[in-house]
Amino acid sequence: ITKKVADKLAELFRKDRAAYEEKWADIGLFVKYGMLSDEKFYERAKDFVLLKSVDGTLRTLTEYTEHVQANQQDKDGNTVVLYTTDAEQQHGFVAAAQERGYDVLLMDHILDPHFIGQLEQKLEKTMFKRVDSATASQLIEKDEAQASVLSDDDQTKLSEVFVSAIGNPAMHVKVAALSPQDAPVVITQNEFMRRMKDMQRTGGGGGMQMFGAMPDSFDVTVNANSPLVAKVLADGGANIAKQAFDLALLTQGMLKGEALTAFVKRSTELL
Repeated sequence: ITKKVADKLAELFRKDRAAYEEKWADIGLFVKYGMLSDEKFYERAKDFVLLKSVDGTLRTLTEYTEHVQANQQDKDGNTVVLYTTDAEQQHGFVAAAQERGYDVLLMDHILDPHFIGQLEQKLEKTMFKRVDSATASQLIEKDEAQASVLSDDDQTKLSEVFVSAIGNPAMHVKVAALSPQDAPVVITQNEFMRRMKDMQRTGGGGGMQMFGAMPDSFDVTVNANSPLVAKVLADGGANIAKQAFDLALLTQGMLKGEALTAFVKRSTELL
């Protein structure tokens, strides 16, 4: 049965690619499930499974690798595939990646965390990163490094101001030299930890259970080269630091309730 289904899908893909792509929204989940549950089906389906970019373009695994290989290769020669699980909620991160010429996949099916893990095992020198797992400048590690305009003392002072203003031990502050055009503050979550939690929520079982019980933690990257940091350093600007942090929370859809009310009030006062 597996062979017959795979052969039928392969035939449709070869004979009428356009019709196959139109059906992908309906059959994609089934194809991925087959690949995850049956090694023989994977071997047949790897040539006709499709990856969907946020702009709607559908490509095979080979086509996609060729599409991103030149621009999305890190300093170690790995092809870095970027993806989003929610193009609306993670729009700021998607847009920042696209501004650098990166392509972003839409991986919003319930099986996609497991499918991503399978592809990383099968595809040579390939890794997947969600667009909000690092700042846009740090998603794909390159040999070139951005210099910081701040001294070591100023970076330490800046970090201390933000740690005090945030007041949350789950938020790990670090100062990094990013592009001046990048956001002053970016909140991200470690790709490995977040993915383990996602897989546990979708029935990973086994060793995944321990990750589900662990509290969430986030990295707060403060852009040392942002014009805003000069204002923070000038007078210890706790209010400005808090405002920049809340804007980063807002971008992640994490600013709610009392904190959101306080942010709106503070924003009105700053106008």
